[in-house]
Amino acid sequence: MIWRLGVTGYPIEHSLSPRLHEAGLRLAGLEGSSQRLAIVEDEIDRLGGLLGTSFDALSVTMPLKSAAVKLCTDLDEVAARTGVVNSLLVRDGEVHGACTDGRGFIAALRATFGTDVEGMHVVVLGAGGAASGIVDALVEAKAGSVSVRARNRAKVDALTSEYSTVDGDGSQSRPVELIVNTIPVAGRVDAAVTPGVSADTIAVDISYEPRVSTWRALHERAGCRSANGLGMLAYQAALQMQWWWAVPMDGAKLLEVIQ
Repeated sequence: MIWRLGVTGYPIEHSLSPRLHEAGLRLAGLEGSSQRLAIVEDEIDRLGGLLGTSFDALSVTMPLKSAAVKLCTDLDEVAARTGVVNSLLVRDGEVHGACTDGRGFIAALRATFGTDVEGMHVVVLGAGGAASGIVDALVEAKAGSVSVRARNRAKVDALTSEYSTVDGDGSQSRPVELIVNTIPVAGRVDAAVTPGVSADTIAVDISYEPRVSTWRALHERAGCRSANGLGMLAYQAALQMQWWWAVPMDGAKLLEVIQ
């Protein structure tokens, strides 16, 4: 089989996923190629028509992670809990959906900083699809508490209501051990660090363009250890391709391709 892979969303021209997919194909000993597909949210039905005819599997990015759920006949446990998918696979004429963002984030955090989140107080900025996957994984990894902070109160309430250890109280200022920025670069206001952040805080910006965002630089000046989103991208892609092909996939080797 020659695999027809891709990444879809908008904007998409910056995406490094095709490089990861083609590296993964080589590591798995498979044939195929990957391409970028620009799709906006109200074109989701068009995407459905391309699955199985033009693509065998896709990575899904913003703003399609929630909308793509309706294309699926089957969801993995994380996608079913969060209502978002970042991975689509066509098998036997049916479309399967999975969410590997959160587990990829946790794997990248361990690889980069040698730390687990168990017992940590974590702040997540943003309440979109990526935040949903990350919050779910933080809860599964036994973070002590998670505070979600975003402008859209309805999204915050919808996300926090699913978990007993997750809240949306932006007024809390207890020490923050991990802060994660999931807000798209275009929608940010990077004027100050969040109350509770100190030199003991790990700061992760899941964007990777630019490599050092204004937000990341701000936290580095505050003494934080920091990272961008390349690690999460590589490790979630490893989990995604492992799900597609049922073969082991090394996130560290994939990260080497895009650094």
